[in-house]
This record gives sequence, C-alpha cells and structure tokens, in this order.
Amino acid sequence: MKITSILKEFREFALKGNVVDMAVGIIIGAAFGKIVTSLVNDVITPPLGIIVGGVDFKDLKFVLKAAKGNAPAVTLNYGNFIQCTIDFIIVAIAIFAVIKAMNALRTLAIKEKKEADKITPPEPTKEEALLTEIRDILKEKNK
Repeated sequence: MKITSILKEFREFALKGNVVDMAVGIIIGAAFGKIVTSLVNDVITPPLGIIVGGVDFKDLKFVLKAAKGNAPAVTLNYGNFIQCTIDFIIVAIAIFAVIKAMNALRTLAIKEKKEADKITPPEPTKEEALLTEIRDILKEKNK
C-alpha cells in the first residue's frame, strides 16, 4: 500500500462530519468538566462535608505506612475517590438531562412534522403535474 493512498484515506476520514462533530464534543466536554468540577468542589462538597461532620473529602485517607525521616507517609486517599465519584455522578446526571431534553425536542419536532404533513398534501412532482395536464387535454378532445 502506498503512503499517498494511506494519507488520502486518512484525510477523507479526518474530514468527515462525524470526526469534526466528535472533536467539537470533546472540546466542549472538557470545558463542561471544569464547570462540573467547580460545582462539586465549591458548591456541593462543602455542605456535604458539614453534613458528615465537617470533613473535607479530599483529606480523608488511611495511613498505610507512617512517614519516617525524609520518606513521606504512604496513604490510601479514599476521600479523593469519593470526590471523583461525586463529580462523575453529577456529570452523568447533567448529560442525561441534556440528552433527555434533546430527545423531547426531537420527538416534538417529528410530531409537528407529521401533523403538518397531514394538513397539507405534498406538492405533485413535475411528472405528475404534466400527466394531469395531458389527461385533462385528452378529456377535452374526447368531448
């Protein structure tokens, strides 16, 4: 296989609409992730910490091995895991809500289109109009 054919195939793949849409989605998703992280860290976690006794989730950890001299302590940071889990749940709920709203709008648009199709019959094609005209002319001649 030639390099030029591989490059051509890659260019066709990279310029497809789906790839561009996916790239836009990833960029927006990254920005949305920052918003959700701020929401969790700055708005949701502090009240949760108060509810569970003033604990900051990020500080929750098990010390597996205490620090000795210059060696730092070995810890199991389960609080950070809790924080990431809360982030994930909020992102999942937000995405679910957005997709649910999009599906509702799509369903509404389809329903409106079906109703519009029922009200106004489709325009005849050029061929149908021409055939109708020929039929009418033949009827006039036969009278």
